[in-house]
Amino acid sequence: MAVVMITGAAGALGRAVAERFAAGGAQLVLLDRDEASLAALFPRAALCLAADITDAASVGAAVDRAVAQCGRIDVLVHVAGGFEMGEPVHGLSRASWDRMMNLNAWSFVALAQGVVAQMRRQRSGTVIAVSAAAAAQGQALKGAYIASKSALQRLVESLASEVAADGIRVLSVAPTTLDTPANRAAMPDADRSAWVDTARAADTIAYLASDAAGAVNAVHLRLGT
Repeated sequence: MAVVMITGAAGALGRAVAERFAAGGAQLVLLDRDEASLAALFPRAALCLAADITDAASVGAAVDRAVAQCGRIDVLVHVAGGFEMGEPVHGLSRASWDRMMNLNAWSFVALAQGVVAQMRRQRSGTVIAVSAAAAAQGQALKGAYIASKSALQRLVESLASEVAADGIRVLSVAPTTLDTPANRAAMPDADRSAWVDTARAADTIAYLASDAAGAVNAVHLRLGT
């Protein structure tokens, strides 16, 4: 039975990913900001943990608990992150820059510090990060967000080359707009025909984590049109 760690598990995509892996029989180690909310959503999860994904010590403690209870971590799906827009590059505040970089780029590094060490001991594992299709090019008023997601994708590529010899695969998915309640509320008049259903995104992530995708490594898979 695979042990799957998922960050941002209380969010719309995180819940869909957790439900998809649970349906496949995985042991779930779920991370988010509120342990009680996670436990209520997923009472059968192996572990529900509150963690600050931008803090290496907090993430490291979660990894240690997961390994102590489950013995291994076969898959990490890093869903958690953040989005902000509104400031132009020439008016970008350091606080906004740091917030986006910490949530979307440094968090991947913090997770890798503990998870990769365990996967190296196992000589196997898969790491999947959720990036964004927007990372492909700059857009007005999204400078810090896009820069942070672009940084995430370069970190995915770098880590993939560093750990391939250890039997570890590292990939990312890059959705366009996810069809979530929050996005529907924020964009009530938008054409949702091209939006990405969270269940379908979760199916793709589960496939990338499976043995069937064992030859796939160091790729960024765009989801949506």
